[in-house]
Amino acid sequence: MSIAKEKLIAMYRTMVRIRRFEERIAQEFADGNIPGSVHLYIGEEAVATGAIAHLRKDDYIMSTHRGHGHLIAKGGETAKMMAELFAKKTGYCLGKGGSMHIANIDIGMLGAAGIVGSGIPIATGAGLSAKLRGTDQVTICFFGDGASNIGRFHEGINLASVWCLPVVFICENNLWAVSVSTSCSLNIANIADRAIGYGIPGVVVDGMDVMAVYEAAGEAVSRARSGKGPTLIEAKTYRFRGHFEGDAGNYRPKEESEEWLKRDPKKLYKEKLLEMRVLTEKQAEEIDKKALAEMDDAVKFAKESPLPEPEEALENVYS
Repeated sequence: MSIAKEKLIAMYRTMVRIRRFEERIAQEFADGNIPGSVHLYIGEEAVATGAIAHLRKDDYIMSTHRGHGHLIAKGGETAKMMAELFAKKTGYCLGKGGSMHIANIDIGMLGAAGIVGSGIPIATGAGLSAKLRGTDQVTICFFGDGASNIGRFHEGINLASVWCLPVVFICENNLWAVSVSTSCSLNIANIADRAIGYGIPGVVVDGMDVMAVYEAAGEAVSRARSGKGPTLIEAKTYRFRGHFEGDAGNYRPKEESEEWLKRDPKKLYKEKLLEMRVLTEKQAEEIDKKALAEMDDAVKFAKESPLPEPEEALENVYS
């Protein structure tokens, strides 16, 4: 697959921005500036970046509790994201959603989902909406290996298959559902093998290789947009930190973590671009410098933003 130089660099910029955002969140959370719980995407940046690079602004994504990277890749503003995590009224959800329920409908981010697997039927609904309205919009649904064992996984993907909906289901298999290894929760080698039960394509891809994700997602998005229905993609990846900030993650074998850490997707992609002579060290340094400055500005915006008033707790509530 031929990819324009500008696209290749844009994907690297996205990966750097996700990494720097998450690192800054880790720092601010440790300093006690962020309430609630946060689940970081460090190590998985290639999946969101490679997949969402194919989407238009009017396409949709459905995220997970580990969703900051998805929103950034879809075009989210880090200042509004940071404000949301700081529980400030200038955040995307007016400070009421926080990390696990952040959303921005204007750019097609249907929301993060604190309940495991809950985003799958929502994504199927978005796909049904596009089909009923006669548009060619595509929805990408992200979920983890743990969600693949939830009933909603079967229900959502089965309906998407039966109704031939434009949804790409991407399982970010980071091998651990909190502290439960996939070796204990799955009796198959690949989650994507389950696709045969729904009569749809199932694809396994290296989730640490952004270009491999880009290629697989491109085929799936094109298939969905042309009316040929859903695809199940399994991206083999790894979260570099614990399940949530504060989780040491010491249930994972040290040798396993060390091997995956050697395959840092941002580092691998940078080396690839340097080898291809698409990127120079100077350009890479400038991208990183701008990302760091962006996060400084985002934190400043969040800290200077007002908290919601107590009476606002009764606003934007629906039943």
